[in-house]
Amino acid sequence: MSDFVRGLRLWISPRRIREEGDTPDYRFSLANERTFLAWIRTALALVGGGFAVDQFLPDLRWGVRVGMALALLAAGALCALRAVNHWVRCERAMRRGEDLPMSRFPALLSIAVGVVAGAMVMVVLFGWRG
Repeated sequence: MSDFVRGLRLWISPRRIREEGDTPDYRFSLANERTFLAWIRTALALVGGGFAVDQFLPDLRWGVRVGMALALLAAGALCALRAVNHWVRCERAMRRGEDLPMSRFPALLSIAVGVVAGAMVMVVLFGWRG
């Protein structure tokens, strides 16, 4: 079985993580869970923002409106998927006594949100129709 499939199985059945290494201090596991929940809140906010752009900016040119909405929705979906992946990777690393995994995802997410926010600033400055 490939590492990718094994990793996906851990998403669905996290109790398998207990089979690896030693049980970490519960405070670290709870901190990992809080981080996961923060990422999920971010994902929900991005999805909500995507729907808000689509629903509350009807005067905006269709392509611009749909582009910004899809960018926010895609960022929300990726953020939710990345949240569970990061939670599993961190939990496994703690159980194995390894360094916590690093990720470029926060930087990429920040850039995506910054681009959409910049587009929204342009919409506000230059009007709804572009």
